[in-house]
Amino acid sequence: MNKSLFIKKTVSLVALVALLGGCAQTAQQTNVGDKTKSGAAIGAAAGAILGNIIGKDTKGTLIGATLGTAIGGAIGYNMDKQAAEIAKSLETEVNTSPNAEATSDEDIIVTKNDRFVKITFRDKMMFPTNSAVLTPAARYKIDKLIGVLQNYPQTILQVVGHTDNRGTHAYNQNLSVERARGVANLIVSSGIQNPVYEKGCSFDKPVAPNTSSANMDLNRRVEVFLYPNQDFVVNQCI
Repeated sequence: MNKSLFIKKTVSLVALVALLGGCAQTAQQTNVGDKTKSGAAIGAAAGAILGNIIGKDTKGTLIGATLGTAIGGAIGYNMDKQAAEIAKSLETEVNTSPNAEATSDEDIIVTKNDRFVKITFRDKMMFPTNSAVLTPAARYKIDKLIGVLQNYPQTILQVVGHTDNRGTHAYNQNLSVERARGVANLIVSSGIQNPVYEKGCSFDKPVAPNTSSANMDLNRRVEVFLYPNQDFVVNQCI
């Protein structure tokens, strides 16, 4: 194959894998988590497709898959590392329970899956009753989060507010938006380069039935989602 053409197609492979999985940074850590495996799988698939184009044979496919696995694995690796660093900075651990938000009474919960890292901040720590003004404790914790995000400028942030079902939907929609905006504004004002979006869900997405005071406490929250790239961003109110 023409050397110039090979280089162009190899560059295309890297671009394709990056598009599917997001930008990755080099990590110096040996523990490989779920996101690493997922990223490797995505990278391998993309690499195999373009590798076949490059080589038009089994050898080309295998070469592409190997390169794609390495790049995709680094993407997932980055997300695992980011989740661990954030949990440590917020003085907690990454919660691996599938129902973490509904079963934990911690003020801050860090979770992860194949598409994002999520930090859940409980309302009781974040805001006075019926207010969108951040408490000093909330500002302190968000500053800790910002400190980690400065090392991950490619990460996309989505801040989502939630309420319980007391009051009208319209009132709670406005409150959820204002609370999400308060957190988003504090993050943006720090000067970080990450894209930051905000959204309010009113009481449309509870983690527990609004049938008790304890459950309502769980539902009043602000969630910060961290995505590897724009393709992973979804409407978290649905």
